[in-house]
Amino acid sequence: MFETIVIIAVILAIAIAAILILAAMKPDTLRVTRTASIKAPAERIYSLVNDFHQWVAWSPYENRDPAMKRSYDGAERGQGAVYAWDGNKNVGAGRMEILETQAPSKIVIKLDFFKPFEGHNTAEFTMLPQGDATTVTWAMYGPAVFMSKVMQVFMNLDHMIGRDFEVGLANLKKLTEK
Repeated sequence: MFETIVIIAVILAIAIAAILILAAMKPDTLRVTRTASIKAPAERIYSLVNDFHQWVAWSPYENRDPAMKRSYDGAERGQGAVYAWDGNKNVGAGRMEILETQAPSKIVIKLDFFKPFEGHNTAEFTMLPQGDATTVTWAMYGPAVFMSKVMQVFMNLDHMIGRDFEVGLANLKKLTEK
């Protein structure tokens, strides 16, 4: 009996050590980027991203909790606009603030998550006209804290977050190509 407990403890210690080693080998930064071509002027797309009140119409995160509490502060839109949310386990809690805008081509947002895990990232939207279309890129980047690296051992965050970005870009496409 004692030998069995020792064997289980050794196997468990090896598994934990392996997870920690794999996590330590993950990159120190997280970057997720998705791009879509939208047949609409950059100005039309820019106006939906630059105004947090408009995110309800296209953001993939807005419908995950019908009871989510939202608050807006600062500027009405553009630089200085602030959006905070507090919701269920599907959306957590956080805050965004538009730090920089270059109409109609770039929006930089400070993105802070408080629940379920703390995280501090930058989200960036770029709109590049290409003939009768606009190439829209949605990127998020920031430091990968150790807990994030442990999560990356078990799940592909690029795939998970990237899927959401793809849905958001598709929603922008539907809204602006009308």
